[in-house]
Amino acid sequence: MFTAKQFRAKATESAESLKQTDDPSKIREFQRSKASFTALAENEDWLANNFDKIIRSQDIHPRDDGTGNPDAGGSVAKTEEHILRCLGAAVIMQWNTIPTKLQRELFDTAGSMGDVLKSAALRAQIARFLHRHKDDEESPADCASNPSVAKGTPRGT
Repeated sequence: MFTAKQFRAKATESAESLKQTDDPSKIREFQRSKASFTALAENEDWLANNFDKIIRSQDIHPRDDGTGNPDAGGSVAKTEEHILRCLGAAVIMQWNTIPTKLQRELFDTAGSMGDVLKSAALRAQIARFLHRHKDDEESPADCASNPSVAKGTPRGT
């Protein structure tokens, strides 16, 4: 795991590399890397400054839906699954702007989730999914309004 200081160092490194090139594709790559690392550093700072305000899964209790009735889907597992789906969708929507090294780390981490004996199959599924969607240019609003994307199912089904 990186610290905010390490992310800032990578952002500075990207900024320095940006000064050394005239190649438009490299310029865009370094600009994206710098912006990504700067955002990651800011996120780390925010997490450090707001750690005491973060809701932890063990702190979540079934809530009401605002009408005084118990939340129909109030289980912690359902809440966490929804949160993970939202985070996953956000990562996929930004995938092309994420630095390649971080993409690899995310892929490796995701591919190692669950049963060790099935990790190769999971990695293959993730690779196929990423390949199928590598050129998608949907906006976040498009993804949010498309139930197949929100549920993680292919668009053709």
